Amino acid sequence: MTRSGRIPAVADTPAEVLYAGRWLTLKQRGHWEFVERNNPQGAVIIIAVTPEDRVLFVEQFRVPIRQFTIEMPAGLIGDAGHDSDQDAAETARRELEEETGWSCGRLEPLHSGPSSAGMSTEMMHFVRALDLRRVGDGGGDETEDIVVHEVPRNEAGAWLRGMSAKGYSIDPKLFAGLWFLDHAGD
Repeated sequence: MTRSGRIPAVADTPAEVLYAGRWLTLKQRGHWEFVERNNPQGAVIIIAVTPEDRVLFVEQFRVPIRQFTIEMPAGLIGDAGHDSDQDAAETARRELEEETGWSCGRLEPLHSGPSSAGMSTEMMHFVRALDLRRVGDGGGDETEDIVVHEVPRNEAGAWLRGMSAKGYSIDPKLFAGLWFLDHAGD
């Protein structure tokens, strides 16, 4: 809505497909260009804390930014090879174990919203993984090379700033995830 409370007319304009790739489609609506994921369900971010009160982070190289990143475990709902994933919970369970080697007894939905409202239609679903237990090494699937970090919860913010100082790209959503740890019931 605009400040006057009316939805702009361009919102009703059909989007023109500028390019359709395997995973992403570039579209234009009016003068606005944006990206749409070809899996309409979105993505999930898993906030997981071990029984020892350590937050699970993953490190991996991200080709688009040509940099190593620190992230929370995450994944696309209905990702390639996982078409049976129907929702954020199924994806969260699979990605948590695949990326970190931890499984969870239950999941708590925390928040859903756009990953980048001015650039993409992708919706992000934050979930909290509870009742964790180690079941493997993690590290991702055959296409990934993930390093798992278990960071004491009370040191997580400082650790992230330290990793940034070392040249890692820190996903800003991590700080939202840490906030949810302390304010999920608010």
